[in-house]
Amino acid sequence: MNVGIEIGCDDTGQPVHVNIEELLATRLLVQGNSGSGKSHLLRRLLEESAHLVQQVVIDPEGDFATLADAYNHVVIDASDYNENEIATMGARIREHRASIILNLEALELEAQMTCAAAFLNAMFDAPRDHWYPALVVVDEAQMFAPSVSGDVPDAVRRASLGAMTNLMCRGRKRGLAGAIATQRLAKLAKNVAAEASNFLMGRTFLDIDMARAADLLGMERRQAERIRDLERGCFLGLGPAISRRPISMKIGPTKTSTKMGTHSLLPMPEAEPEDMRTMLFAEMESEPVLAREEPVAQPIAAEELIRQIAAPDLTTETASTSDSADDLSETDTIDIEPVVVAVLQDMLADENSAYQPDALLYQDFSVRCRMQQLPSVPLKLSDFRRRFALAKAGILDPDDARWAEILRAATQLPEDMAAPFLQIARAAMDGHPCPDDDTLGRAYGTRSPGRIRRLVEYMEKQGAIVVRADFGGKRSIGIPQLGLSTEAE
Repeated sequence: MNVGIEIGCDDTGQPVHVNIEELLATRLLVQGNSGSGKSHLLRRLLEESAHLVQQVVIDPEGDFATLADAYNHVVIDASDYNENEIATMGARIREHRASIILNLEALELEAQMTCAAAFLNAMFDAPRDHWYPALVVVDEAQMFAPSVSGDVPDAVRRASLGAMTNLMCRGRKRGLAGAIATQRLAKLAKNVAAEASNFLMGRTFLDIDMARAADLLGMERRQAERIRDLERGCFLGLGPAISRRPISMKIGPTKTSTKMGTHSLLPMPEAEPEDMRTMLFAEMESEPVLAREEPVAQPIAAEELIRQIAAPDLTTETASTSDSADDLSETDTIDIEPVVVAVLQDMLADENSAYQPDALLYQDFSVRCRMQQLPSVPLKLSDFRRRFALAKAGILDPDDARWAEILRAATQLPEDMAAPFLQIARAAMDGHPCPDDDTLGRAYGTRSPGRIRRLVEYMEKQGAIVVRADFGGKRSIGIPQLGLSTEAE
């Protein structure tokens, strides 16, 4: 079986080949500024190897969907599916060896990163029986493996970066070979870029990127200027699948092209100014002025949306009869605090509630309050998070003067650590033994012994607690700010 494909030709007109079997074992990194021909190079690589290996394309701009017109690729428009469905597809394509294009064009950056992470992780976690060789092409890789945090939440960035790291660092044993392309090496996480052994460097202008590209190609710094002079569609290649020495090449033509095409100059319209005015303002001067179009509604935050779903906004409704007015007056007389306490106690009675995300817990809280005939949810999400943390520690009335000192001591720690700290402080105040790791883990929302150990270490480093252990292994925890300590356990 011939495993070599022709990617282009060198300066003498001789064909340049890429060994696909070697590429699957050693991975590929492509760099080039916008307009250097990266997407054209990837398209040529995909077209020439389509009959040799399964292909998976992570396509943030929708450039590669046209491959499905000439080859057997299946296009998955990510905007039509939720995260679980995307993950299911990621597992299934490994089983059935389907070549696919994951089109992320319609998604915002945060959603693109989340979707790509779910898809790549599902491929990575496939059963061993499905570890068939697959070429995984990721265009604009700096979006999914950024070197620094950006505008997206840190949890999203970590998930996306972790998926890309798995692909490039650990994917080979699972049959996954990453071929990633980026506009700038400086924007791409180093541990992702460092795992590639094959390089194709296109036109680059910034000194820092030229220097890194020259280092990867084994060129001297004074030769880096050569990278700046490359023409569109020309690349310097190096690697076991390409050449043992840096080689200059021009990428060959492709059979398919992007639907957007290239932006070239067109002749300007030759219409006279008056004719142009007539076309622009046709049917505007004679017709009555229409009402101004309403602005597009801004997306509603998830927390606010959950609150609205759980409890309709009564301020937007007007009571049309005296009966409805009487109903509202009756609900206004409900003593809300006992209902909140009862609901929190019911939620804590469920063993799994401690490990649920805050959004789901708040939704459960909202539904329970409505079942108690409250006209609206009595707590905002931030207030609920605090009350639920207090309830875990047995503090159902935060206004009780007995807990004032404990609550002041808890303010020096992050909000998510309040519940385990309050449990320790409450045990110290009552003269009870130190809570065990399972109890602290339930308050913190984790079953991981490692996370619980790091939690206790962090609180001790912050000076919130002091841990003592005797020779028998019994542990007691002191609260310096309160001058109290738990019994040894």
